[in-house]
Amino acid sequence: MRTLLVALLTATLQVPFAGSVDTPDAARPSFADFIAGVREEALARGLRPETVDKALATVDAPLDIVIKRDRTQAETVLTLEEYLSRRLTARFVARARTALDQQRTMVGDVAARYDVSPEILIAIWGLESNFGRFSGTRPTVAALATLAWDTRRPALFRSELFAALEILEHGDIEVSRMRGSWAGAMGQVQFMPSSFLKYAEDFDGDGRRDIWSSPGDVFASVANYLRAHAWPAGGRWGLEVELPDEASLRIARTVARRESGCRAKGDMTVELPLSEWQELGVKRRDGGDLPLDDPPASLVSGSTRHFLVHAAYDSLLDYNCSHAYAISVGLLADRLTASPVRTNQRSAPRPSSGHRHAPA
Repeated sequence: MRTLLVALLTATLQVPFAGSVDTPDAARPSFADFIAGVREEALARGLRPETVDKALATVDAPLDIVIKRDRTQAETVLTLEEYLSRRLTARFVARARTALDQQRTMVGDVAARYDVSPEILIAIWGLESNFGRFSGTRPTVAALATLAWDTRRPALFRSELFAALEILEHGDIEVSRMRGSWAGAMGQVQFMPSSFLKYAEDFDGDGRRDIWSSPGDVFASVANYLRAHAWPAGGRWGLEVELPDEASLRIARTVARRESGCRAKGDMTVELPLSEWQELGVKRRDGGDLPLDDPPASLVSGSTRHFLVHAAYDSLLDYNCSHAYAISVGLLADRLTASPVRTNQRSAPRPSSGHRHAPA
């Protein structure tokens, strides 16, 4: 019966790619003409010529590796259980505990300012960049220019290209250091440029929002993103539960699915009070009663593992629209509670104000 609630899940980029319209090859300009058009539009938007010229100086041909990666994205979809077993290895959890200990003071300061738990911040940092070890090597401007010129999703990536130029205009990073994934996700938090403009923070107060190398800016940017996406006070994400076969069948027949802009939410139910879940036959993983005082929850299921998730979980899906990712963050954070961080109440540097944001 449990197969009625199987969810095939995979990690995805933070920015949705749906909705872009392909450009026919015949209508595509040469790459040189495309870059000339980008430069003209950037100047018309008010960007300084020196910023634009420096950013585009070495962008003289599309990056073949970027187009290849875009054309050959993995088709394999892991089940929730497969993803969790591959990501949350004993070695990875041990690295997370070490990272939490090493960043104890900084992550505590950020947690105090933004009311997002240190464990959640470390978990996201670990899953996005292996605790800062790898944040991408592709030159962001060149990668985005390649994808904006390409025929698959030009509108999306053209917008992200101009957002990247705006970041350079602001002086947050030099073009030589602006590197990330082949699709333009940047730094230790893997923000797309438009997300950077909206949510990146200058927590260390040096005048730059540096998600590439400043621990304070990295953690504060993650926390600011979650807070902007309705991270609730307390931030309880959910708990793992057991579904007897009869409960699985009853839920599949009677509980509606959710609909939302995040496609992953089609694989979760509407929220119900925990008392109703208990009446439907859902139990704690140890077989006991559910914590009925907890807030309402939705059900997310794999083939053998099941989770009741609260409002904080929605904020994790906003960060990365994938149940496998969001549950990995939650479970990793739970494991880190064995190494609690005492929140530092010293005054932290105030996040910078007046950031220029991309249009909504």
